[in-house]
Formats: sequence, structure tokens, C-alpha cells
Amino acid sequence: MRMILRGLIIFLLLQSCSEDDCGACFTPPNLFQIEIVDKASGENVFTSGAYAVSDIKVENLLEGNAATFTFIDENDLNMIRFQEIGWETEKVKYSISLDGEEIFTFYVDAERKSEDCCSFTVYREVVLEGTEYEFDSSTEIYKILLDE
Repeated sequence: MRMILRGLIIFLLLQSCSEDDCGACFTPPNLFQIEIVDKASGENVFTSGAYAVSDIKVENLLEGNAATFTFIDENDLNMIRFQEIGWETEKVKYSISLDGEEIFTFYVDAERKSEDCCSFTVYREVVLEGTEYEFDSSTEIYKILLDE
């Protein structure tokens, strides 16, 4: 009887384990954070008062509508943040304007993948055009250098 019970337990344990049961993991897409600074002084244009949050316009050029963004002003960061890019496979192209003047376009080609029970985003291409900028890989902030 013990042999049958042990055999049944081993059989049930083996049946409950499969390659599909691997404990899913999830990696959210990157945030795209953009700080706009005066090229000559290095000062943030929102902190200096040269521009106000109400001067920002972000247009989705591929869909022809306004794009969603967040303005982070806590701790005097004064940055534009895009946090909705990359949750799905997509291409986005945004026009970012200040006070009615386009200062750059921002293009992202993102692919959402799932491998080895993990979901994550691969960025095939990220392009900023029409402006000079620096990218800080430690903070993942794009610093736009604006000629005033």
C-alpha cells in the first residue's frame, strides 16, 4: 500500500510541474524623462521661469492628437515624463513644442516581448531630431539643450 501511495504522490507531483509553470516575471517599460535646459547657462527653462508648464504642447504626429505626458515638478525637477510608451508593441512620434514653437521630435519603436515566462520591452529605435541633447545613462534622462 505504501508503494502505491508513494507512486501516486510522485505521479501527482510530476503532473503538476510543466514547462509552462515557471513563475512569471514582469519588467515594466522604461520611462522617458526629458529635461529642457538653456544651452548657455545649463539652467532648467522651467526653473528659471523662461517657460511655464502651460507652454508645453506634445502632439502625437502618427495619430494627429495630443499625446499624454506628465510634468514632474516635485523637488524642483521640472521634467517632462512619458510613461505610457512601450506597454505594447508600438511606434510613436511626438512633436514637443514650447510656447507654440516646435523644439524637437521624439520617435520610439518599441516591441513588447515575452520570453522564458518574462515580459519586457525591447526598444528597436529611439530618435530625437531637431535639437542638440545629452543622454545620461545613469539617470536615464534626456537633457535637451535649448538655444535661447
